[in-house]
Formats: sequence, C-alpha cells, structure tokens
Amino acid sequence: MAFFSSIPTAYFSSISPRNEISLPSSPFKPLKLPCYWPWEKVKIGPMSVSPMGFGTWAWGNQLLWGYQESMDTELQQTFNLAVDNGINLFDTADSYGTGKLNGQSEKLLGKFIRELQGKKRVQDDIVIATKFAAYPWRLTSQQFVNACKASLDRMQIKQIGIGQLHWSTANYAPFQELVLWDGLVAMYEKGLVQAVGVSNYGPKQLLKIHDYLKARGVPLCSAQVQFSLLSMGQDQLEIKKMCDSLGIRLIAYSPLGLGMLTGKYTPTKLPRGPRALLFRQILPGLEPLLSSLREIAQRRRKTVSQVAINWCICKGTIPIPGIKTVKQAEENLGALGWRLSSGELVRLENAARESPQRMIQNIFQTR
Repeated sequence: MAFFSSIPTAYFSSISPRNEISLPSSPFKPLKLPCYWPWEKVKIGPMSVSPMGFGTWAWGNQLLWGYQESMDTELQQTFNLAVDNGINLFDTADSYGTGKLNGQSEKLLGKFIRELQGKKRVQDDIVIATKFAAYPWRLTSQQFVNACKASLDRMQIKQIGIGQLHWSTANYAPFQELVLWDGLVAMYEKGLVQAVGVSNYGPKQLLKIHDYLKARGVPLCSAQVQFSLLSMGQDQLEIKKMCDSLGIRLIAYSPLGLGMLTGKYTPTKLPRGPRALLFRQILPGLEPLLSSLREIAQRRRKTVSQVAINWCICKGTIPIPGIKTVKQAEENLGALGWRLSSGELVRLENAARESPQRMIQNIFQTR
C-alpha cells in the first residue's frame, strides 16, 4: 500500500482496469491495479459485494439478445474475467432463458462458479441474486419455496445470496401478493437464501412489503429497479429516497438503457431484433444527453458506457449492466475506481431532463 500511496489520486482515475504498472528495469512481474479498493465494497444485508455487479439476462435469451449455445465458452471467459477483477455480485432469474432454455442463465452461472478451479475462497465469496417470477400458478407460499429449491438445483449450490420477488402482482392480482410475501419469509426462515429483496416495486408498495416483512422478522435488503440517466423520473427518485430511509440497497438494472447509453447506436445504426423498434423511437431525442456523455467521456479518457454506469454508482446504487462478451466486461469494469465530480453529475442530469425522450417503464412497475 505504501507504493500506491505515493501515486497521485488523479492517476487512478485515468487508467483502465486492465492497466499494469511496472518499474523500469524491475525484475518483478508488472503489478495489476485492482478495479476498486476493498473499502469500496457495499453492504447488502449480511453480505459485502462489489460496487457494481453484472446481469445475466442475455444468458439464454434468444428473442432479445440472440443467445446461442455456441456463446457459452465466451460467456464463461466473461464471467472469469469479472471474478478475476473483483466482481462478486451476479444477478439472474428463474425466468431467464427463452422456451426450452428457460432457467439457462441460472444453469450457466452455477456451472461457471463450480469450474473456478482452485478458487474455493473466491467461489464462497460470490453472491448470487436470483429473482423468482410471480407466475399466476404460484398461489401458495410453498410453491414459491419450491421455485427457490428448483433454482438451487439448477445452480447446484446450497444457498442463494439474495432471493428476490421478480415483480409485484398488486396491479392485476392483489390477492396473490401476500402469498408471494409469505413465500419470501418461508425461504428465508428455511435458510434457502441469506437475504430477500424485491424487483420492480414502486415506493408505496415497497413500504408495504418492508413493513410486512419486518413484522415477520425478515429484513428487506434490496430493491431492484430500472435506474439510469435514461430512466430518471420522479418514481425512480422516490424509490431511491424510500430505500435510503429504510436502509434498503437499490440495485440499478438497465443502467445503460438496453444499450442506448453506450454511444454505439444512432437512429441510422440500430441493433438487431426487437430493440430496434424501441431505439428508433427514443434515440432521436437523446442528443442533449448523449452529447454531454461523450464530452465528459472524452475529457475523462473513459467511454460513454463507463460514464453512464459511474453516474449510477455516484447516486448510491449498485448498477448491474448485462454482459455477454469479454469486450463488454472489460469496458464496464472501467466504470470502477473513480468518481464523477458534482459538477459533472449536475450537467448529466440537466442534459437528461433536456432530452425529450425517456425509457419506457417495466409494465409490472407498481406505485
């Protein structure tokens, strides 16, 4: 640490996570700097996690992300790269994977963890946050517990880090909601999960489930919601405020707006598949925001993606950008180890407000 203390802080802000430092004519191997320092880890319930996690929605999803089983080798390399760079939070769901590939994301995640050769301590440090779908046929708490056990079987692990309710049924089947909450209580009491969380909950419903679980002796540790410069509406800000007041950690999914905040797409250069329809509607109105992202990225010697993810970190959330290639993982890791200034944060948020388009909200998002 004495060596690091002699290096100006500004230096760390300008290097990529894969950079190495070696002294001239030194007989020692180059020293690779960590992406973040140990004291930057974040508490979620009883666990400590990296300031950014990675999402695995694309692992098995053919419809939106074009998954093919031939991608599994690179997915494993991507996972290994993330772990080697200190990422220990991975988000998945029992519904990830289309058609016959349902549950594929969990299966791959479990396989990759098991095959971390000679890294028992690293394996034990990994926190899996999986989400359980509020399917209409899950009408008892035991069915929700069974869903948790099925996820454990797919991943071949003994305990899940965070068991999350994927969405609320309050908008369309309020009678089912209490059953799902009881399911979270049961899986926690049985020791199947270390902690419980929710996803796609608005501030009012979040307060209700928090109070219900608290009365049952179960702490609500996390709330996962769409949160980015492209999704910075009043609801999101209310949810963040509610989380802060209740001691709940906010996990920001889609921090890059499905890719719109990467700077890689334009109205004439669109991604393949269904995303193109959404991008065609929203991208033309994002120029004020994208322009500010590009200017800050250039000045910081970062990429647009890294600046957008770093904004989420600076707002006190844990972003979980999706990864499916080594290149994506390398780029996203560059969002760690530095912070945007207060002036840069204000500029980005003003630019976001000036952009006439916003990301559409999840249809299951509650008030």
